[in-house]
Amino acid sequence: MSASGAERPLPLPDADTAPYWEAAARGELALQRCDGCDAWRFPPRPGCPRCGSLASRWERASGRGTVWSFVVVHGPVLPAFAERVPFAVVLVELDEDPRLRVVGNLPGVAPARVRIGMRVEACFETVADGVALPQWRSAE
Repeated sequence: MSASGAERPLPLPDADTAPYWEAAARGELALQRCDGCDAWRFPPRPGCPRCGSLASRWERASGRGTVWSFVVVHGPVLPAFAERVPFAVVLVELDEDPRLRVVGNLPGVAPARVRIGMRVEACFETVADGVALPQWRSAE
């Protein structure tokens, strides 16, 4: 629970996303990779959007990338985030593939210092027993 007394929402893994959340709990950024064309894919899904293959595997990604876009949240969407505003939510272009983008918070960086092109790396915030959320931190 946050200081405001409100609980943070937790992920609800399903058959497609469970390996992603299991890796996050271990402090790893893991993504699907197509067995048909070797393309990385995110978000997790049953079929490859490039070749249509239903065969895939999970691989650990480098966890490094560049801020492609961002937004600064000034008003909390949920009461559990009230003490965190303002904060930046970034869309990160991963080093593995420039078409691969993952969203997350950028804690520890003042929103005024966030910029497109900023180098970042994955980090993980434990929010419950066995549950961690992928986040980003400056790699500069």
